[in-house]
Amino acid sequence: MRTQRGNRHDDGRETGGGAGRAAARRGGWRPGPAAVLAVALAGGLLLAGCSGQSGAERASASDTGARAPGAPRPGALAPGAPEAGKRPGAATDGATGDGARETAPADHLSTFALDVDTASYGYARRTLAEGRLPAPDTVRPEEFVNSFRQSYPKPPGNGFSVTVDGARTGPGDWSLVRVGLATRPADRRGERPPAALTFVVDVSGSMSEPGRLDLVKESLGVLADQLRDDDSVALVTFSAEAETRLPMTRVEGNRDRLHEVIDGLETSSSTNVEAGVTTGYDTAVEGHRKGATNRVVLLSDALANTGETEAEAILDRIDHERRAYGITLFGVGVGSEYGDALMERLADKGDGHTTYVSTSEEARRVFTDRLPAHVELRARDAKAQVAFDTRAVESFRLIGYENREVADEDFRDDRVDGGEVGPGHQVTALYAVKTRPGAATAKRPLATATVRWLDPVSRAPREQSGSLAPGALDARLWDKGTDPGLRVAATAAYFADSLRGGDLPAAPGGAELATRAGELARTTESSVVSQLADAIRRANGLRD
Repeated sequence: MRTQRGNRHDDGRETGGGAGRAAARRGGWRPGPAAVLAVALAGGLLLAGCSGQSGAERASASDTGARAPGAPRPGALAPGAPEAGKRPGAATDGATGDGARETAPADHLSTFALDVDTASYGYARRTLAEGRLPAPDTVRPEEFVNSFRQSYPKPPGNGFSVTVDGARTGPGDWSLVRVGLATRPADRRGERPPAALTFVVDVSGSMSEPGRLDLVKESLGVLADQLRDDDSVALVTFSAEAETRLPMTRVEGNRDRLHEVIDGLETSSSTNVEAGVTTGYDTAVEGHRKGATNRVVLLSDALANTGETEAEAILDRIDHERRAYGITLFGVGVGSEYGDALMERLADKGDGHTTYVSTSEEARRVFTDRLPAHVELRARDAKAQVAFDTRAVESFRLIGYENREVADEDFRDDRVDGGEVGPGHQVTALYAVKTRPGAATAKRPLATATVRWLDPVSRAPREQSGSLAPGALDARLWDKGTDPGLRVAATAAYFADSLRGGDLPAAPGGAELATRAGELARTTESSVVSQLADAIRRANGLRD
């Protein structure tokens, strides 16, 4: 799920972009796999791990309706925001209406499309385990952070809960502010729309490496038994050329046939991603089902070496079918060598998202602990905007999300692409924030976060907000009383930033960060946090 910057819409208007506004939104800163895979294939789900325990008080809010006529322009502060003396992070009514609000200056707004990708972290861990530092341009901090589940409250309806909290990170009035958005999980036994899934499987020579095609086949085999009778599946393979192995077929009565096709997959020659994606979308369009979740699922190492390896022709096709038929793309990366940039661009244009899976053990653990099977949506074109109080906040920086930026003035322009969010998804955004003297005694929120989305059925816009009271930043980040989930998210963010060169204020050094992560692993008794600590130690060793 991505935002498209500089998109030209059917009305000819160009939207998105605003690279020149990015620094302003950052307060002047310049950003210096097999059961679970089967489930992820069915729903394009978020890789997740640690369950952060609730310790710090947070802001959460219930669903609201569409913005009423006369509602404020982007960045308006929510009415009824908590005054000083109320509990830190107290809930704020985010309902929009006709009441007047004070609007923050544009240079104190941060706007981005929601993102639940986790591929960057998964691939970084694989790379480090093989004794290599990941390339800095493959490190996306938001995907590191979103790889760890948080204990955000579940909203009562089909919208979002909004959590805003934080803690001080060190001297010099620096803090880390967390904005957390969460949707209600799906009922596994409940009703959902049928799925029409077109699997595009890379069978090129590079997929013969252990942990690639073998893992894909195992995962698809499990998936064949997980899908419902009213779901439909198509399967396309590609190497030098593409071939439709199974046209769009109802699962009912055809599971054995589906298993036969999967079991017969073998590797061949070169990697023509263009042919695979083109044929996959041809098959998806031909088998399009109205009222169903129509999705292309690309399973590949994305190491294109034949055809349109630069992706432009592929991107145009993906964008057209997304607009015309609502077909989205979910990218599943495998392999020790992985074309991260290509997969990222494809999922970006396809209004989808990516994940990376490397082992069956890892996949089974995530499936058992976290992921429900679902294909329905909670929100389309979801965006978030955070407004900072200029009298209390001197500067801020959003950590990551560089390729999810949305122009501030496009927050409520529903023609501008946002993110696709499903049941049980969480999105965490972290900000490095420098407060002004006296900010702790301010009488208005330091920050107000608003999420806007379109109902997936009615397409009606809806919003929800939450605010951060000044007292919410009294605690220190690494104190034992601070919410473990916040500390895990911070550790993941600092780690990602260090892999990119590292310029965040008050960031721990490599040795301290490894120690912090180890302590968190023992406190949370979480295997995924232990894996994070191990990855940090490996990175430190490779730098020495």
